Amino acid sequence: MLDAADRFRLRQFILGYSGMHKWQTMTALDLGRGIGAGDIDPVELCDVFLDAIAAHPFTDKIYARVTADRARAEALAARTRQQNGGRLCPLDGVPISWKDLFDTAGTVTEAGSKLLAGRTPDADALVLQRATQMGLVCLGKTHMSELAFSGLGYNPVTETSPCVNDHDAVAGGSSSGAAASVAFGLAAAAIGSDTGGSVRIPAVWNDLVGLKTTHGAIATKGVVPLCQRFDTVGPLCRSVEDAAALFDVLGGGSVDLAHASLEGVRFGALQTVVLEGLEDAPRAAYEDAIEAIEQAGAVVEPFEFEVLNDAFAVAGPLFTAEAYGTWGEVIEASPDTMFDQVRERFRAGKNVAASDFVAGWQKLDQIRHDYAHQAARFDGVLLPTAPIMPPNLARLIAEPDYFIEVNLMALRNTRVANLLGLCSVTVPAGRKSRGLMINCLPMQDAKTLRLAAAISAIGA
Repeated sequence: MLDAADRFRLRQFILGYSGMHKWQTMTALDLGRGIGAGDIDPVELCDVFLDAIAAHPFTDKIYARVTADRARAEALAARTRQQNGGRLCPLDGVPISWKDLFDTAGTVTEAGSKLLAGRTPDADALVLQRATQMGLVCLGKTHMSELAFSGLGYNPVTETSPCVNDHDAVAGGSSSGAAASVAFGLAAAAIGSDTGGSVRIPAVWNDLVGLKTTHGAIATKGVVPLCQRFDTVGPLCRSVEDAAALFDVLGGGSVDLAHASLEGVRFGALQTVVLEGLEDAPRAAYEDAIEAIEQAGAVVEPFEFEVLNDAFAVAGPLFTAEAYGTWGEVIEASPDTMFDQVRERFRAGKNVAASDFVAGWQKLDQIRHDYAHQAARFDGVLLPTAPIMPPNLARLIAEPDYFIEVNLMALRNTRVANLLGLCSVTVPAGRKSRGLMINCLPMQDAKTLRLAAAISAIGA
């Protein structure tokens, strides 16, 4: 009997493909449409992905665990629904991956850390329950930065996922395996989390769309926490249309992308710190994107928000204090099991005074209020997603100071949305590993996706 790798190679030979099966490169919604039309069998689709996962040289660096039995059972149920005319949603039968911090019933969920070795939940996270109830197929759990506390995706404790555009570079984090699973054709889409940029950084470096939802828009029950006052759930996928469909599946609500246009739209181009120290490649891509957006009929104006620097000044203690308050006891019980760079990031919150934490949140709440007042005149605010290109893994291993430097730099621009309580989406900016970010005010997720769809349509 042929094993999964042999089946995958035989299928490629029969179909005449030297590379991936065409289904591995299609958007999630296109796969869903194919299922609905009867052109794609959900069971065969599932097997294509499972066989590709079994055969791929980077699988062990991307997937922490593959849930093949669950996936096949869910695909079989999707086939039955399709045959009986009872599909649950446009993505019914589409296989996706889940970051290894979403509780999965009966499947080890360790959040990339040996501190949680063997942790096996009894129930699915609420968003996984909902996705399953809507017919999506769970392929498995993807690798991530340890306890989600790094934007690079380098994890010497478990595995480090490669960037699709440079296999010697990191994929970005903390949803590193999530991005890689889609970029390498091992999932139709992925679900990750974003506390300071953990969906958007791996999305931009792997040429994907990444949605950071408004805090509270999607339930985090059953999601291993980092900083619950900042944690959000969001998709990584091939198109804005996929992101909108997944936002709906996860409980955010339906989004109408029809007739999305940039004509008459007014954007603010955020100034200050987000433009400092940009590498040449991201800067050029950002400038070209702004030009294309203006040519499509939008107005783009410089947006100065000087007190943004004050938000960054209070950010460190707010993130680290909550993270250490959540994990400190577990960490100190077995500190040597952790990657030292991540452990010390947690420990930075150990001695934050309660009074400083409260005062910091009061200041940040005021900054959020001021931002909302000033940004209300714009439909959305634009900025480069990542100021740097994907860092080289060997250098991160050899130079601890370099790790610290680029980790903070990678997350600098994405953290703006987390600090200010915004929703945010990154879309590819026309060149590999470069992206454009659109930020909108809280609970304007649908508007953010419509703007992203309009920008994607012009190929900015």
